Amino acid sequence: METEVVSKVLHISSPSFKNEGSIPREFTCEGKGVSPELLIGDIPREAKTLAVIVEDPDAPGKIFDHWVVWNIPPSRRITENAVPGLEGKNSKGEIGYTGPCPPQGTHRYFFKVYAVDTLLDLKEGASKMELINALHDHVVAYGELVGIYGKS
Repeated sequence: METEVVSKVLHISSPSFKNEGSIPREFTCEGKGVSPELLIGDIPREAKTLAVIVEDPDAPGKIFDHWVVWNIPPSRRITENAVPGLEGKNSKGEIGYTGPCPPQGTHRYFFKVYAVDTLLDLKEGASKMELINALHDHVVAYGELVGIYGKS
């Protein structure tokens, strides 16, 4: 997915934290562990749906997937603790969002948002790789928000 060139940029933000800022405790394993609100700007007209992947590239061993969700109706806002579309399995093997919970140190969490030109034919519980494969040739815009978190 990262090798594809997407010319349009989505502007992703959150009222809960700034880009490259600290993710508040309530959205982590030390708090309620719910997904933060996301604001999405500049969604192109050709977008039929959105997809979101939240991942921690600093996890030991491999990238840890915190949230995999697709077929989200195009909207400028995904509310806190929402199930906005079909959800896939995170790296815990569970369906849905799991909050940041680094075993040590401070980790980066990438909230990647894709504008998609079609409804994706994936069943709930699909993996991140299945979603990435389904997104191929269908992403019309992309944006990301990065948050950081270290346990207290």
